[in-house]
Amino acid sequence: MMRTFQSLPNSILAPYIDRFWGWESDGNEQIALPRLLPGVGAELYFHYRTPFQQLAHAGQIQSCGAAHLFCLRDKTIDLLPASDIGFIAIRFRAGMVYRFTEVPSSDFMDKVLSPEDLWGMAGKNLSSQIASAETHAERLRLIQAFLLEQIAQRRPDVVYEHAASLLYTRCVELTIDQLAKHLGIGRRQLERRFMAIAGQSPVEMRNLARFQKTFRTLMLDGATDVADAALAHGYCDQSHFIRHFQRLAAEPPGRHLKTARTKTHFFNTSLRA
Repeated sequence: MMRTFQSLPNSILAPYIDRFWGWESDGNEQIALPRLLPGVGAELYFHYRTPFQQLAHAGQIQSCGAAHLFCLRDKTIDLLPASDIGFIAIRFRAGMVYRFTEVPSSDFMDKVLSPEDLWGMAGKNLSSQIASAETHAERLRLIQAFLLEQIAQRRPDVVYEHAASLLYTRCVELTIDQLAKHLGIGRRQLERRFMAIAGQSPVEMRNLARFQKTFRTLMLDGATDVADAALAHGYCDQSHFIRHFQRLAAEPPGRHLKTARTKTHFFNTSLRA
């Protein structure tokens, strides 16, 4: 049996962190973990039991480490089944990891980085403290205190943050020209800002938001038609979504969903509904 938990961040972290969440398994049952697809956010996992393992190149098995960041934009990660699961994770909002680290976003996209890679010795110490903490409440306290310390050291780019939030929430209908006009800046300036902070263009972020929301809908509601979900999230037609899905996942959505729906997944329902 799997125990799950979710918590909202405090008001200072809420613009940048969607939630804290985690899983904890009982017994020795093998849990089929998902294949992770690209998206717009990022997640930092702290394992206090056995870390995830992934299927790497040429069929090799590789440990993700006791703590690691996933920030997938073009690649996928195949997690292997596991039985001794215990982790707490930070779900960052679209394009908002930049507020917590000096490492450029382009340096950790599609890679697996440790907290030490992101914050040096402070990150390594945080991982050790969480691994030895005895309760979920203590782990959560350690994480929030650390994030508050990091965010206090860095100044926000309010224009970029407003733009990234709008692109995610209004990815269905919002064009980049409309966004630039709303912000009162030129499109080229907006694109340079996104590349410098997020490591991707506004178009790339918007398209990934559409992809992520479409796939999330299909995973959370198995009765939803692929064409209906694609149209509802900004795709021209079903073929447009299938081509995008094939490029990112290297297989058509129908085949992927058939397998993915037999496993667990990391999509959480809204905590604010």
